[in-house]
Amino acid sequence: MARRLILAINPGSTSTKFSLFEEDMLLFEKLLRHTPEELSQFARIPDQFNFRKELILGELRARNVDMTEIKAVVGRGGLIKPIESGVYNISRLMKEHLQSEAYGSHACNLGALIADDIAASLPNAVAYTVDPVVVDELEPVARIAGHPEFERKSVFHALNQKAVARLYASAVNRSYEDLNLIVAHLGGGVSIGAHRHGRVIDVNNALNGEGPFTPERSGSLPSGQLADLCYSGRFQKPEVLSMLTGRGGMMAYLGTNDYAEVCRRALSGDKNAGLIRDAFIYQVIKEIGSMSAALQGDVDAIILTGGISYNEGTVNSIRDAVKYIAGVAVYPGEDEMKALAFNGLLALDGKVEIRNYN
Repeated sequence: MARRLILAINPGSTSTKFSLFEEDMLLFEKLLRHTPEELSQFARIPDQFNFRKELILGELRARNVDMTEIKAVVGRGGLIKPIESGVYNISRLMKEHLQSEAYGSHACNLGALIADDIAASLPNAVAYTVDPVVVDELEPVARIAGHPEFERKSVFHALNQKAVARLYASAVNRSYEDLNLIVAHLGGGVSIGAHRHGRVIDVNNALNGEGPFTPERSGSLPSGQLADLCYSGRFQKPEVLSMLTGRGGMMAYLGTNDYAEVCRRALSGDKNAGLIRDAFIYQVIKEIGSMSAALQGDVDAIILTGGISYNEGTVNSIRDAVKYIAGVAVYPGEDEMKALAFNGLLALDGKVEIRNYN
Protein backbone atom coordinates (compact mmCIF):
# COMPACT_ATOMS: atom_id res chain seq x y z
CA MET A 1 0.00 0.00 0.00
CA ALA A 2 1.33 3.45 -0.93
CA ARG A 3 2.41 5.68 1.92
CA ARG A 4 0.03 8.45 2.93
CA LEU A 5 1.80 11.45 4.37
CA ILE A 6 -0.02 14.37 5.97
CA LEU A 7 1.61 17.77 6.33
CA ALA A 8 0.25 19.99 9.13
CA ILE A 9 1.05 23.72 9.15
CA ASN A 10 0.55 26.12 12.07
CA PRO A 11 1.83 29.70 11.62
CA GLY A 12 2.12 31.78 14.78
CA SER A 13 2.87 35.44 15.33
CA THR A 14 6.63 34.87 15.67
CA SER A 15 7.04 31.27 14.52
CA THR A 16 6.09 28.72 11.90
CA LYS A 17 5.43 25.20 13.17
CA PHE A 18 4.89 22.26 10.85
CA SER A 19 4.79 18.49 11.21
CA LEU A 20 4.83 15.52 8.88
CA PHE A 21 2.77 12.46 9.74
CA GLU A 22 2.49 9.04 8.13
CA GLU A 23 -1.15 8.23 8.77
CA ASP A 24 -1.38 8.99 12.53
CA MET A 25 2.35 8.53 13.28
CA LEU A 26 4.51 11.62 13.69
CA LEU A 27 7.62 11.50 11.48
CA PHE A 28 9.03 14.88 12.47
CA GLU A 29 8.05 18.28 13.80
CA LYS A 30 9.82 21.56 13.21
CA LEU A 31 9.45 24.93 14.94
CA LEU A 32 11.04 27.88 13.17
CA ARG A 33 11.19 31.11 15.16
CA HIS A 34 11.19 34.45 13.35
CA THR A 35 12.97 37.49 14.72
CA PRO A 36 11.31 40.93 14.71
CA GLU A 37 13.97 41.96 12.18
CA GLU A 38 12.98 39.15 9.80
CA LEU A 39 9.31 40.04 9.97
CA SER A 40 9.76 43.81 9.85
CA GLN A 41 10.48 43.64 6.10
CA PHE A 42 6.83 42.72 5.51
CA ALA A 43 4.24 45.50 5.70
CA ARG A 44 1.30 43.09 6.15
CA ILE A 45 1.01 39.53 7.40
CA PRO A 46 -0.15 38.22 3.98
CA ASP A 47 3.16 39.51 2.61
CA GLN A 48 4.92 36.82 4.70
CA PHE A 49 3.32 34.09 2.58
CA ASN A 50 6.28 33.19 0.34
CA PHE A 51 8.84 33.63 3.13
CA ARG A 52 7.12 31.10 5.37
CA LYS A 53 6.13 28.71 2.58
CA GLU A 54 9.70 28.46 1.30
CA LEU A 55 11.00 27.71 4.78
CA ILE A 56 8.61 24.74 4.98
CA LEU A 57 9.47 23.46 1.51
CA GLY A 58 13.18 23.90 2.21
CA GLU A 59 12.95 21.71 5.30
CA LEU A 60 11.02 19.03 3.42
CA ARG A 61 13.65 19.04 0.66
CA ALA A 62 16.48 18.87 3.23
CA ARG A 63 14.86 15.77 4.71
CA ASN A 64 14.43 14.19 1.25
CA VAL A 65 10.65 13.87 1.67
CA ASP A 66 8.98 12.31 -1.36
CA MET A 67 6.44 15.02 -2.05
CA THR A 68 4.32 12.69 -4.17
CA GLU A 69 3.49 10.74 -1.00
CA ILE A 70 1.85 13.76 0.65
CA LYS A 71 -1.91 13.21 0.34
CA ALA A 72 -3.22 15.99 2.57
CA VAL A 73 -1.94 19.39 3.65
CA VAL A 74 -3.84 20.75 6.64
CA GLY A 75 -3.42 24.38 7.66
CA ARG A 76 -4.40 26.08 10.89
CA GLY A 77 -7.60 28.04 10.46
CA GLY A 78 -7.54 31.82 10.34
CA LEU A 79 -9.79 34.80 10.89
CA ILE A 80 -12.70 34.28 8.53
CA LYS A 81 -16.43 34.69 9.03
CA PRO A 82 -17.95 32.70 11.91
CA ILE A 83 -18.43 29.02 11.05
CA GLU A 84 -19.33 25.75 12.74
CA SER A 85 -16.72 23.32 13.98
CA GLY A 86 -15.38 20.87 11.43
CA VAL A 87 -13.05 20.12 8.50
CA TYR A 88 -13.28 22.57 5.60
CA ASN A 89 -12.20 22.69 1.99
CA ILE A 90 -10.13 25.80 1.31
CA SER A 91 -12.32 27.69 -1.10
CA ARG A 92 -11.59 30.70 -3.26
CA LEU A 93 -13.79 32.84 -1.00
CA MET A 94 -11.91 31.69 2.10
CA LYS A 95 -8.60 32.64 0.50
CA GLU A 96 -9.96 36.03 -0.52
CA HIS A 97 -11.07 36.71 3.05
CA LEU A 98 -7.71 35.60 4.48
CA GLN A 99 -5.61 37.54 1.96
CA SER A 100 -7.62 40.73 2.37
CA GLU A 101 -7.75 40.34 6.17
CA ALA A 102 -11.48 41.00 5.89
CA TYR A 103 -12.14 39.59 9.37
CA GLY A 104 -8.89 40.49 11.09
CA SER A 105 -5.13 40.27 10.92
CA HIS A 106 -3.17 37.40 12.49
CA ALA A 107 -0.44 35.02 11.35
CA CYS A 108 -2.91 32.12 11.58
CA ASN A 109 -4.45 33.51 8.37
CA LEU A 110 -1.44 32.10 6.52
CA GLY A 111 -2.16 28.48 7.49
CA ALA A 112 -4.87 27.73 4.96
CA LEU A 113 -3.20 29.88 2.28
CA ILE A 114 0.10 28.01 2.49
CA ALA A 115 -1.62 24.61 2.78
CA ASP A 116 -3.69 25.24 -0.35
CA ASP A 117 -0.70 26.46 -2.36
CA ILE A 118 1.51 23.50 -1.44
CA ALA A 119 -1.29 20.98 -2.10
CA ALA A 120 -1.98 22.56 -5.50
CA SER A 121 1.64 21.94 -6.51
CA LEU A 122 1.47 18.22 -5.66
CA PRO A 123 0.02 15.48 -7.88
CA ASN A 124 -2.32 13.78 -5.40
CA ALA A 125 -2.80 16.10 -2.44
CA VAL A 126 -5.83 17.91 -1.06
CA ALA A 127 -5.88 20.88 1.31
CA TYR A 128 -8.04 21.36 4.39
CA THR A 129 -8.39 23.62 7.37
CA VAL A 130 -9.85 22.53 10.71
CA ASP A 131 -11.63 24.30 13.58
CA PRO A 132 -10.37 27.84 13.00
CA VAL A 133 -10.34 30.35 15.82
CA VAL A 134 -13.71 31.73 14.67
CA VAL A 135 -15.68 28.53 15.32
CA ASP A 136 -19.01 29.89 16.52
CA GLU A 137 -21.47 27.75 18.47
CA LEU A 138 -22.59 30.44 20.92
CA GLU A 139 -26.11 30.37 22.30
CA PRO A 140 -28.18 33.42 21.26
CA VAL A 141 -28.23 34.79 24.82
CA ALA A 142 -24.41 34.64 24.90
CA ARG A 143 -24.14 37.03 21.94
CA ILE A 144 -25.86 39.93 23.69
CA ALA A 145 -23.22 42.42 24.83
CA GLY A 146 -25.39 45.08 26.44
CA HIS A 147 -25.88 47.58 23.60
CA PRO A 148 -27.12 47.02 20.04
CA GLU A 149 -23.95 48.60 18.62
CA PHE A 150 -21.97 45.70 20.09
CA GLU A 151 -22.11 41.91 19.86
CA ARG A 152 -20.10 39.27 21.69
CA LYS A 153 -18.12 37.18 19.22
CA SER A 154 -16.59 33.73 19.38
CA VAL A 155 -12.81 33.94 18.86
CA PHE A 156 -10.90 31.28 20.81
CA HIS A 157 -8.49 28.36 20.66
CA ALA A 158 -11.09 26.14 19.04
CA LEU A 159 -8.70 23.60 17.55
CA ASN A 160 -6.93 22.81 20.82
CA GLN A 161 -10.03 23.09 23.00
CA LYS A 162 -11.93 20.62 20.83
CA ALA A 163 -8.92 18.30 20.58
CA VAL A 164 -8.28 18.02 24.33
CA ALA A 165 -12.00 17.75 25.05
CA ARG A 166 -12.21 14.72 22.76
CA LEU A 167 -8.99 13.34 24.26
CA TYR A 168 -10.48 13.57 27.74
CA ALA A 169 -13.75 11.99 26.60
CA SER A 170 -11.83 9.07 25.11
CA ALA A 171 -9.83 8.67 28.34
CA VAL A 172 -13.02 8.27 30.40
CA ASN A 173 -14.74 6.09 27.76
CA ARG A 174 -17.39 8.70 27.06
CA SER A 175 -18.48 10.59 23.96
CA TYR A 176 -17.55 14.26 23.77
CA GLU A 177 -21.11 14.91 22.67
CA ASP A 178 -22.42 13.41 25.94
CA LEU A 179 -20.32 15.56 28.27
CA ASN A 180 -20.47 19.03 29.79
CA LEU A 181 -16.93 20.41 30.09
CA ILE A 182 -15.13 23.63 30.91
CA VAL A 183 -11.92 23.90 28.89
CA ALA A 184 -9.36 26.55 29.83
CA HIS A 185 -6.60 27.19 27.30
CA LEU A 186 -3.86 29.05 29.17
CA GLY A 187 -1.10 30.47 26.99
CA GLY A 188 -0.15 33.74 25.32
CA GLY A 189 -3.89 34.04 24.91
CA VAL A 190 -6.44 32.63 27.34
CA SER A 191 -9.80 31.25 26.28
CA ILE A 192 -12.18 29.47 28.64
CA GLY A 193 -15.14 27.73 27.05
CA ALA A 194 -18.33 26.06 28.22
CA HIS A 195 -18.71 22.86 26.15
CA ARG A 196 -22.23 21.46 26.33
CA HIS A 197 -22.77 18.17 24.52
CA GLY A 198 -20.15 18.87 21.86
CA ARG A 199 -20.87 22.57 21.32
CA VAL A 200 -19.07 25.56 22.82
CA ILE A 201 -22.10 27.53 23.95
CA ASP A 202 -20.11 30.36 25.56
CA VAL A 203 -16.46 31.46 25.55
CA ASN A 204 -14.53 34.66 26.10
CA ASN A 205 -13.18 36.42 23.01
CA ALA A 206 -9.52 35.59 23.53
CA LEU A 207 -8.18 38.00 20.90
CA ASN A 208 -10.17 41.21 21.13
CA GLY A 209 -10.50 41.92 24.81
CA GLU A 210 -12.55 39.59 27.01
CA GLY A 211 -11.83 37.39 29.98
CA PRO A 212 -8.60 37.14 32.01
CA PHE A 213 -5.52 39.15 31.14
CA THR A 214 -2.67 37.04 29.78
CA PRO A 215 1.10 37.28 29.30
CA GLU A 216 0.51 39.76 26.44
CA ARG A 217 -3.23 40.60 26.31
CA SER A 218 -5.25 42.88 28.56
CA GLY A 219 -8.47 40.86 28.59
CA SER A 220 -11.56 42.70 29.85
CA LEU A 221 -10.87 46.33 30.76
CA PRO A 222 -13.11 48.86 32.57
CA SER A 223 -15.11 50.26 29.64
CA GLY A 224 -15.48 53.78 30.99
CA GLN A 225 -11.74 54.13 31.58
CA LEU A 226 -11.05 52.67 28.14
CA ALA A 227 -13.35 55.23 26.51
CA ASP A 228 -11.59 58.04 28.40
CA LEU A 229 -8.20 56.75 27.26
CA CYS A 230 -9.29 56.49 23.62
CA TYR A 231 -10.43 60.14 23.60
CA SER A 232 -7.58 61.49 25.72
CA GLY A 233 -5.51 62.40 22.67
CA ARG A 234 -2.54 60.52 24.12
CA PHE A 235 -2.77 57.46 21.87
CA GLN A 236 -3.56 56.58 18.27
CA LYS A 237 -5.81 53.62 17.46
CA PRO A 238 -2.92 51.22 16.63
CA GLU A 239 -1.37 51.98 20.02
CA VAL A 240 -4.64 51.24 21.82
CA LEU A 241 -5.07 47.99 19.90
CA SER A 242 -1.50 47.06 20.86
CA MET A 243 -2.43 47.60 24.50
CA LEU A 244 -5.26 45.11 24.09
CA THR A 245 -3.24 42.47 22.23
CA GLY A 246 0.52 42.20 22.11
CA ARG A 247 1.66 44.69 24.74
CA GLY A 248 -1.02 44.27 27.39
CA GLY A 249 -1.27 42.02 30.42
CA MET A 250 1.99 40.88 32.01
CA MET A 251 4.00 42.59 29.27
CA ALA A 252 2.53 45.94 30.31
CA TYR A 253 2.87 45.33 34.04
CA LEU A 254 6.25 43.59 34.14
CA GLY A 255 7.93 44.08 30.76
CA THR A 256 7.87 40.36 29.88
CA ASN A 257 5.42 37.95 28.28
CA ASP A 258 7.31 34.92 29.65
CA TYR A 259 5.07 33.40 32.31
CA ALA A 260 7.88 31.22 33.63
CA GLU A 261 9.96 34.37 34.15
CA VAL A 262 7.07 36.04 36.01
CA CYS A 263 6.84 33.03 38.33
CA ARG A 264 10.63 32.98 38.88
CA ARG A 265 10.51 36.65 39.86
CA ALA A 266 7.62 36.01 42.22
CA LEU A 267 9.42 33.11 43.89
CA SER A 268 12.57 35.21 44.30
CA GLY A 269 10.64 37.80 46.29
CA ASP A 270 9.44 40.28 43.66
CA LYS A 271 6.15 41.32 45.27
CA ASN A 272 4.82 43.03 42.14
CA ALA A 273 5.45 39.94 40.03
CA GLY A 274 3.74 37.85 42.71
CA LEU A 275 0.72 40.13 42.69
CA ILE A 276 0.38 40.00 38.89
CA ARG A 277 0.76 36.21 38.88
CA ASP A 278 -1.87 35.86 41.59
CA ALA A 279 -4.21 38.27 39.81
CA PHE A 280 -3.90 36.22 36.62
CA ILE A 281 -4.77 33.02 38.50
CA TYR A 282 -7.66 34.81 40.22
CA GLN A 283 -9.13 35.99 36.91
CA VAL A 284 -8.83 32.49 35.40
CA ILE A 285 -10.67 31.05 38.41
CA LYS A 286 -13.43 33.66 38.06
CA GLU A 287 -13.88 32.89 34.36
CA ILE A 288 -14.11 29.15 35.07
CA GLY A 289 -16.81 29.95 37.64
CA SER A 290 -18.63 32.03 35.04
CA MET A 291 -18.63 29.13 32.57
CA SER A 292 -19.90 26.83 35.32
CA ALA A 293 -22.89 29.14 35.65
CA ALA A 294 -23.41 29.00 31.87
CA LEU A 295 -23.65 25.21 32.24
CA GLN A 296 -26.03 25.64 35.21
CA GLY A 297 -23.52 23.89 37.46
CA ASP A 298 -23.78 20.63 35.51
CA VAL A 299 -20.07 20.11 34.80
CA ASP A 300 -18.46 16.72 34.22
CA ALA A 301 -14.88 17.99 34.27
CA ILE A 302 -12.65 21.05 34.03
CA ILE A 303 -9.75 20.73 31.59
CA LEU A 304 -6.61 22.88 31.77
CA THR A 305 -4.46 23.07 28.65
CA GLY A 306 -1.98 25.41 26.93
CA GLY A 307 1.63 26.20 27.79
CA ILE A 308 0.94 27.74 31.21
CA SER A 309 -0.57 24.40 32.28
CA TYR A 310 2.98 23.08 32.56
CA ASN A 311 3.37 25.28 35.66
CA GLU A 312 2.57 22.99 38.58
CA GLY A 313 2.06 25.76 41.11
CA THR A 314 -0.45 27.58 38.89
CA VAL A 315 -2.33 24.37 38.12
CA ASN A 316 -2.54 23.48 41.81
CA SER A 317 -3.84 26.94 42.72
CA ILE A 318 -6.56 26.73 40.08
CA ARG A 319 -7.45 23.15 40.99
CA ASP A 320 -7.82 23.97 44.67
CA ALA A 321 -10.14 26.88 43.88
CA VAL A 322 -12.45 25.14 41.39
CA LYS A 323 -12.53 21.54 42.62
CA TYR A 324 -15.93 22.21 44.20
CA ILE A 325 -17.30 22.54 40.65
CA ALA A 326 -15.79 19.37 39.15
CA GLY A 327 -12.60 17.34 38.91
CA VAL A 328 -9.70 18.88 37.02
CA ALA A 329 -7.83 17.16 34.18
CA VAL A 330 -4.59 18.66 32.82
CA TYR A 331 -3.32 18.40 29.24
CA PRO A 332 -0.27 20.70 29.18
CA GLY A 333 0.80 22.44 25.99
CA GLU A 334 -1.30 22.16 22.91
CA ASP A 335 -2.23 19.24 20.71
CA GLU A 336 -2.86 21.31 17.61
CA MET A 337 -0.48 19.61 15.19
CA LYS A 338 -1.82 16.17 16.00
CA ALA A 339 -5.37 17.51 15.80
CA LEU A 340 -4.74 19.00 12.36
CA ALA A 341 -3.20 15.79 11.03
CA PHE A 342 -5.79 13.50 12.63
CA ASN A 343 -8.64 15.48 11.09
CA GLY A 344 -6.86 15.35 7.74
CA LEU A 345 -6.66 11.57 8.05
CA LEU A 346 -10.36 11.35 8.92
CA ALA A 347 -11.12 13.43 5.83
CA LEU A 348 -9.00 11.20 3.60
CA ASP A 349 -10.79 8.15 4.97
CA GLY A 350 -14.23 9.69 4.48
CA LYS A 351 -14.99 9.47 8.22
CA VAL A 352 -15.99 13.12 8.63
CA GLU A 353 -18.11 15.48 6.64
CA ILE A 354 -15.98 17.91 4.63
CA ARG A 355 -17.63 21.31 4.85
CA ASN A 356 -17.64 24.12 2.33
CA TYR A 357 -16.99 27.77 3.11
CA ASN A 358 -19.30 30.03 1.14
